[in-house]
Amino acid sequence: MTRGTTARAEAGEGAPAPDVLALPHPDWLYHHLRVTGAPAEVAAFRAAAAGAGVIPWQHDLGPTAEDWFHRLAVPPAPQRRSLSLEGARILAGQLRDAAEARQRRVAERAAASRACPLDLHRLLPVPDRLLKLGPEQPETLAWLWAHWGTTQALRGVVKLPVPGPGQPRRPDPALVWLGFWSADWTPWRAIQQLRARWPALRLEVRPLYDDP
Repeated sequence: MTRGTTARAEAGEGAPAPDVLALPHPDWLYHHLRVTGAPAEVAAFRAAAAGAGVIPWQHDLGPTAEDWFHRLAVPPAPQRRSLSLEGARILAGQLRDAAEARQRRVAERAAASRACPLDLHRLLPVPDRLLKLGPEQPETLAWLWAHWGTTQALRGVVKLPVPGPGQPRRPDPALVWLGFWSADWTPWRAIQQLRARWPALRLEVRPLYDDP
């Protein structure tokens, strides 16, 4: 994504954009979000926004395992197959089992963790039927784009300012100030919904084009 394209996202509602922007290799854009208002309202937002910071996908990995098997059995040129067909089948099954175990751990963590201070899935949950479809299905990507404005969970969410070594954090009860990385685009559509949900708060999001 070019800086000009990202800058157009900064304009908000009227920005031109493709139907769904989900690059094969995401362009991770760094942002600051400041939420200000009465301390009680800010506290309510802070409590509602905290979650695991992950999307607890529940989709069937059988088709994916079959794809892994074919990639191992017939690797693209100039690579050569290094496993027997039986070995490729065993390895694909082991990869599937490991991925399924990770899905279970993520789902358990998502239900209990509040480590991430800005969890879009907690604020604007992905419907169960889409969690079971998986993250690469067109219907899932369309929902994420329409409701979040980005097709992946936010990454690297931190409370700002980050204190130095040995310095205590002094939270401002009237402020939530966060830094995060968003895939391909500023999550304007999520911000718009949050503004409507908390009309007494001021939510300001800003992409930063230089190093954070």
